[in-house]
Amino acid sequence: MSDAPATVLVYSSRPEVREAVRTAVGRRPAPDVGPLTWIECTTGQDVVDTVDGGGVDLVVLDGEAQPTGGLALSRQLVVEVADRPAICVLIARQPDRWLAHWSQADGTLALPIDPLTASQVVAGLLREHAARGPLRRPARR
Repeated sequence: MSDAPATVLVYSSRPEVREAVRTAVGRRPAPDVGPLTWIECTTGQDVVDTVDGGGVDLVVLDGEAQPTGGLALSRQLVVEVADRPAICVLIARQPDRWLAHWSQADGTLALPIDPLTASQVVAGLLREHAARGPLRRPARR
């Protein structure tokens, strides 16, 4: 990935979680990634509408969001969006990693968010997304 700008959508029903993600990752998570443009969503429908509109490179979803959790939303995006962005889910407990696997997310971040880990995960997902282009859901047989 070059210095191409990237758009990251962060979803949580809690403003402090959205702020924590933006603050931990920053505007440039790695020298070869960014600058980032942040989009904040507070409802699951906002996420779906924004992703459907295109132009989003990475979605960070709060697994604890209410009433629509980020894990279910991740699974929905994987199944329903043909050219989807990379997906990262926020999990509150390490035992929830199996739920993140079920959601088919491309990556996870644990709460509370560690800035070093967050910037590494986000940069890695953006690099992978740029290298392979938009992710396509598997063809149904």
